[in-house]
Amino acid sequence: MNLQLLQTRLGYTFQDAGLLQQALTHRSHSSVHNERLEFLGDSILNCVVASILYDRYLEIDEGDLSRLRANLVKQQSLFEIAQKLELSQFLRLGEGELKSGGFRRPSILADTLEALLGAIFLDGGFEPARAAIRSFYIPILDSVDPQTLGKDAKTLLQEFLQAKKISLPLYNVIATHGAAHSQEFEIECLVPKLGIQVFGRGGSRRAGEQAAAKLALAAAELAVQKGPAATRKSKPRAAQLKLAGIATVQEQPAPLAKAAKQ
Repeated sequence: MNLQLLQTRLGYTFQDAGLLQQALTHRSHSSVHNERLEFLGDSILNCVVASILYDRYLEIDEGDLSRLRANLVKQQSLFEIAQKLELSQFLRLGEGELKSGGFRRPSILADTLEALLGAIFLDGGFEPARAAIRSFYIPILDSVDPQTLGKDAKTLLQEFLQAKKISLPLYNVIATHGAAHSQEFEIECLVPKLGIQVFGRGGSRRAGEQAAAKLALAAAELAVQKGPAATRKSKPRAAQLKLAGIATVQEQPAPLAKAAKQ
C-alpha cells in the first residue's frame, strides 16, 4: 500500500502516519477506526464548502446556497471524489467487508474521505484541510451551473416552463410492470402547448416521473429554440425509454398476426 501516492493526491503529507492509517481504517478492521475522524471531517467539509460558495456566488440567496452545499457534500458527490483519488486501494477493511466488496461501497468511500479531512485537520490544522477541500471542489464548481446543480428533472422542467409562461406538465401512470415487490412504473409526461409527449420508467412512480421529466425538458428546450416544428417528429415510446437509460418492454406479437399463422 503506497501511502505516499495517496498523500500526493491529497496534496498533504502527514507528520503523524498513525492518523493517516486510522483515517483509512474501517470499523470492521479494528477497534481503532475512522468514525470519530469522519465526524470531525464532515463538520470541516461543510464549513469550507459553505465558505467557498459564499465567496464565489455573491448574488445567490441563502436557500440556493444551502441547496448547492447539500448537493456538493452528499454521499454521491464524496464517492465520486473518492473514486478520482482511487481511494479504494488504500482502505483497511475487515475480512468480511473485503469479501462483500466493501472497497467499492459508496458509503464506505465517502466516510473515509471525510475521515481523511478530519485527520488532516488534526495533523496540520485548518488551512491544510481547507486547501485539500478546495482542490476537490473548485474544479467541480468551474464546470457546473449553480442555478441547476442539485435540482431534479421535475423541478428544472417546471422552472423552465414557468419562465416561458407555459402551463405545467401533466404526469400519468401508463402501466406497471413486474412483481409487486419489484414493480416498475411507466410514466407519461405531457406538455400540451409544445406538443410534447414522452415516457419514462423507474422503480417507483417518482423515479418514473423524473425519467420522463428529463426527456420532456430536453424536448421543451429544443421546441422553444427551434419552434413547434421541432416536436412534430417524436421518437416512439420504446426508443424514449431506451434514451432514458431504462430497459424497454418486449413487444408482444399482434393478436391478428398470431391468428393468421394458425
